[in-house]
Amino acid sequence: MERHNGQSELCTKVTNHREADVNKNEGRSKHDGKLMEKIQERAEATVILVGSVGFLDQPSMVFVRLQEAVLLDSVLEVSIPVRFFFLLLGPPTANIDYHQIGCYISTLMSDKHFHEAAYQAEKQQDLVIAINRFLDCSVVLPPSEVSSSELLLSLTRFQREILQGGEKEQSSQLQEKQISLQQDKDSLVPFKSSEVPLRRSGRLFGGLIKDVMRRYPQYLSDIQDALNPQCMAAIIFIYFAALSPAITFGGLLGEKTEGLIGVSELIIATALQGIVFSVLGAQPLLVIGFSGPLLVFEEAFYTFCKDNEIEYLTGRVWIGFWLVLIVILTVALEGSILVRFVSRFTQEIFSFLISLIFIYETFAKLVKIFKEHPLQNCFHGNNTGSLSLCNYSMTAGSPGKAVGEPNTALLSLVLMAGTFFIAFYLRKFKNSSFFPGRIRRIIGDFGVPIAILIMVLVDYSVEDTYTQKLNVPSGFSVSSPEKRGWLISPLGSDGQFPGWMMGASILPAILVFILIFMESQITALIVSKKERMLVKGTGFHLDLLIIVVVGGVSALFGLPWLSAATVRSVTHTNALTVMSKAVDPGDKPRIQEVKEQRVTGFLVAVLVGLSIVIGEVLRQIPLAVLFGIFLYMGVMSLNGIQLTERLILLLMPPKYHPDHNYVRKVRTLRMHLFTLVQLTCLSLLWVVMATAAALAFPFMLLLTIPLRMLLLPRLFSPRELLSLDADDAEPHLEEKEGQDEYSHLQMPI
Repeated sequence: MERHNGQSELCTKVTNHREADVNKNEGRSKHDGKLMEKIQERAEATVILVGSVGFLDQPSMVFVRLQEAVLLDSVLEVSIPVRFFFLLLGPPTANIDYHQIGCYISTLMSDKHFHEAAYQAEKQQDLVIAINRFLDCSVVLPPSEVSSSELLLSLTRFQREILQGGEKEQSSQLQEKQISLQQDKDSLVPFKSSEVPLRRSGRLFGGLIKDVMRRYPQYLSDIQDALNPQCMAAIIFIYFAALSPAITFGGLLGEKTEGLIGVSELIIATALQGIVFSVLGAQPLLVIGFSGPLLVFEEAFYTFCKDNEIEYLTGRVWIGFWLVLIVILTVALEGSILVRFVSRFTQEIFSFLISLIFIYETFAKLVKIFKEHPLQNCFHGNNTGSLSLCNYSMTAGSPGKAVGEPNTALLSLVLMAGTFFIAFYLRKFKNSSFFPGRIRRIIGDFGVPIAILIMVLVDYSVEDTYTQKLNVPSGFSVSSPEKRGWLISPLGSDGQFPGWMMGASILPAILVFILIFMESQITALIVSKKERMLVKGTGFHLDLLIIVVVGGVSALFGLPWLSAATVRSVTHTNALTVMSKAVDPGDKPRIQEVKEQRVTGFLVAVLVGLSIVIGEVLRQIPLAVLFGIFLYMGVMSLNGIQLTERLILLLMPPKYHPDHNYVRKVRTLRMHLFTLVQLTCLSLLWVVMATAAALAFPFMLLLTIPLRMLLLPRLFSPRELLSLDADDAEPHLEEKEGQDEYSHLQMPI
C-alpha cells in the first residue's frame, strides 16, 4: 500500500512537471511568434560561435556561406534559416579576446554594405576588401566636449563623403560584374520567375500561350485570396475611384461629341469591359478605364468627321475593326516584348504625368466652381464701410442649377479638402502608435469610404448652400436617344458610308492602338515592379489582346475604348498591399505581400454598372467630394516614384539626403542632372498635350525610349544609369539568383 502511494505521488509529480513544460513551451511559442512578427520576411541568420579549447595550439577560424539557407532549430531561438557560419576556436593561453572578436563579426554582418559583399563574394580576397572598406568608412571619435547634436551634424556630411569616395574606389571588375548581372536578369522586366514573360518564344502566339499556361492555373487562388477584410475596403474605395473618372470624363466626352457619347456610355463601357477583363485577364490588379489621351483623340476625330461630313460613330466602328486586326497581328508576332525597352526612365515620366493630370483636373474644376459662383463683396450700411460676403444667391440658367451662389465655392473647397485630408491622414494612421494594430488597420483600409461618408454628411447638414451633385443617368439608355441607338451600323445610318474611309480608318486605328498599348503596358510594368513582390506574375500579351478586342467590339455599340488606367490601377494595388510588421528601428515599413486576386476588380465593375440603378443615392454625393478622391489618387500615386523623391532632393541640402542606393552611388550634381532631364521631358509632354499638337502625344512619349537608350549613355556612366534607372530591390534577394554557383565554397579567412 505504501509502495502504491509512493508511485502515485511520483506520477503526480511527473504529470505536474510535464504540464509545467507544456505551459512553458506554449509561452515560449507565443513569445517566438511575436518575435517573428518583428523579423523581416525572407530573413536569413548568421551563426557566430567563438570559444577556447585546450586541444588547439593556435587559433583557427572559418567563415562559411551555405548554398541554401537551412533551418537549425537547436541552434537559434527562433525559426530562421541559417545562411552563414562563423567559427573561431583557440587555446586559452592565446592573448585573444574571443568574445570581442565575435562582437566584431556581428557588427560586420549587421552592416548593409558588408553583408551585400558577403553574398557576392567569390573568394577570400573579396571579404578582405569588404572588411577594409568597412574600416575605411568607420570614424573613430576621441573624447570631446562637443555636444552630441553638433557632432552628429558634422559627422553626417563627413561620413557621406567617405562613402562616396569608397564607391569611386571600387574596382572596374566589380562594376562590370554588377552591370552584366543586371542585364542577364532582364532588369527592365519586373517579373522574377523561372520563365520571364517578355521573352520571345519564336512561334506564333507563343507569348499568349505562355501567359495562359502561367496564369490560369492560379485561378482558384485568385478567388480564395479575396477572402480578406482589406479586399472589402478596396472594393468600396476603388468603386468611387472608378466611378468618379467615368462620370467626369463622360461629361467632358459628351461636350466634345455633342452628346453622341456621354456619361451613360462610359459607365456601361467601364462596367462591361471591366467585368470581362477581371474574369479573363492575366493581371487582375489592373483597373480598366478612360483616360485623358483617349479623350484628346476622340475630340480630334470628331472634329475631323464633322468637317468632312462623315458619320462619327460609324467611323469609330471601322477603327474598332482595324484595332482587332492590329492587336491579333501584334500578339501573334509577340509584339508586347517591345515593352522591355520601356525602362524606369519612361515609366516614371508617364506615371508622374498621369498623376499630375489628376491633380491638375482637381484644381481646374475647383477654379471653374469659383468662376461660376464668385464671392460677392458688398458694403454694410454702417459708417465703417467694412466688407463682408453677401449670402444671397442669383439663380439663373437651367432649372435646378444655381449660378452666383457665393457660399457654394467655399463649401466645395471645404468638401474637397476635407475628403482629401481625412483619407490621407487615416491612411497614415494605419502605421501610427494609437489603438491596437487590428483597429488601426481597419481604420486605415476604410479611410476613403470614411472620408466620403463624413463629407456627404457635412454637405447634407448645410441646408442653405447649393452644391453640385453627381449627375448619374436614369436607366440603361444612351445619352442622346434622338441622335443614336445602341447598335451602330458599319455602313452608316443611310448605308452610304464612304468606302475610302473604311480603309483610311487604319491610320487613326494605329494611333488609338499606340495609346492603348503604351498606357496598358506601362501600367502593367508599374504595377508589377519588383518592390511590390508579386508572386503570380502577369500576362502582357493576353491582357493587351483582351483590352483591345473588347474595345474594338464595343465600338459597334457606340461605347468608348478603354485602357488600363495608370492612377486607378496603382491605387488599386496600393489598397491591396499588406505592409510588414518587421521594421528595423528608424526604417520604413516594407511590402509584405499584395492580395493578388480578381474578385475586387469584378465587383467594382459590377457596382459601376449598377450605379445607374442606384442613381437616386449617388445623386446625393457632391462633385466636390469626388474632386477630393481625384486629388487623393493623384497624390498617393506619386508615392513610390523615384522621380518624386529626387525632385524633393533638389530642395534639400545633401547632408539630409536619405540613404538610398542612387544617393550613395551617384554624385549629387549628377543625380540632379538626371532629374532635370526627366523634368524636361515631362514638361515637353505637358506642352504637347495642352496645344493643338495633342495627337502627337503618343509619339512624343515613344521618343523617350530612344532618348534613354541613345542619349543618356553619353551623359551618364553605366554605373550611374544602373543606380538611377534600375529597379531597387533587396540585394540579398537579387544575389541569390546570380551568385549561388559560388555558394558551395568554404572561405577560411
